Amino acid sequence: MDTLPKSERLRGKIAVSALMSKGRWGFTHGLKYCYLHNEVQDGPNRIIVSVPKRLFKRAVKRNLLKRRLREAYRTQKSLLEPSATDILFLYNSKEVIDFQSLKEEVETILKRISNEGQL
Repeated sequence: MDTLPKSERLRGKIAVSALMSKGRWGFTHGLKYCYLHNEVQDGPNRIIVSVPKRLFKRAVKRNLLKRRLREAYRTQKSLLEPSATDILFLYNSKEVIDFQSLKEEVETILKRISNEGQL
């Protein structure tokens, strides 16, 4: 099974707070996202996934949705050029969205970020 390498996961308090304060926000049907193009242009894109506890009290559902989001990104990360972009995916729906719908939303987000980066 392929996994998302550690180098492509956004971690660290400074990096996450910089993303949330300086990043650009956007919305789709069930997801809220934030992205930030870093000054360094030769690093991998990094992501962080969040599913709020106030929407899903049970950790089993939160973990399921986080796995689905990471997998949807991993299978489509080639849509986004490796340009050291940090991305936050924030699940924003009260229903458990199936994998195919989630994959389509992630595809939409990645295309938006890619088009904005070319401007």
